[in-house]
Amino acid sequence: MARFRYLAAIARDPSSLAKFYMDGLGMRELGRSADGDVSMTDGYFNFTLFRQRPDLIELRKDLGLHHLGVEVDSVDETVARYRELIPGGVVVREPDSVHFGGVRIFDPECNPISLSETGFGIEKEQRGVPRLGHNAVHMLQPQRTGDFYIALFGMRELRTTQERRRLGKFNCFVGDGFTNLAMHPYYSNRNEAGFREYERIGHDGAEEDHRERRIGFHHFGFLVRDASQKAAQLSQANAEVAERPAIRPYAELRVVDPEGNGFDLTQRKGWEVDFDKWETLD
Repeated sequence: MARFRYLAAIARDPSSLAKFYMDGLGMRELGRSADGDVSMTDGYFNFTLFRQRPDLIELRKDLGLHHLGVEVDSVDETVARYRELIPGGVVVREPDSVHFGGVRIFDPECNPISLSETGFGIEKEQRGVPRLGHNAVHMLQPQRTGDFYIALFGMRELRTTQERRRLGKFNCFVGDGFTNLAMHPYYSNRNEAGFREYERIGHDGAEEDHRERRIGFHHFGFLVRDASQKAAQLSQANAEVAERPAIRPYAELRVVDPEGNGFDLTQRKGWEVDFDKWETLD
């Protein structure tokens, strides 16, 4: 069974940022590299922070969320299916350490996906609270990439996709039974103004700042027992906190960490992680 188990970001100061997540969201350290990379876990997800540096071997080296990882039963079988879906698709070996998977592939929009058979260094799963349960990506063709996740990993398309279609929106949502992946269109206003209209109102009609216009991996989210209390705690640790618009199907609050990464907090709205299966704490 394929499951999302890993999230990577590039950070200016991984040590300080890791402390923010460990102190504020109860994550524990998995390991550190000689290059200054730090890996943490909520008991289920490996959240790795790579230090931004010239010799970091990545296509994109800008600060922020970078890629996801999927635990699979067989890397070799997954790679074989990947090559059938995307003939000539790039496959890159990874060090298979606590900071990486064993192999990296790429989705139809060139977003990296790490593959692991060993749970990304997490020896014993403990899905406690707070826990990471949501990832979001801005892309050009959400449905195409959603179909890729469904065909390659057996993910399920969620009812939320159908609901957004009825509203004339082109978001696509998939889940693995434990985690929600939301794919949002970078350009969604189908009019002659195009990019200018997008710049003014953002991808689905709400006023947004420059962080909301990031293409690629965009934000993630934690399920918590008391979202308001947790937000107040994090705001004391140099984080920005804002309520999410009522039109959004997920999460009550958005937090921006000290390096500008956005993540949601939810307890009541939760996330749809399988078709009609929601994870909430209310």
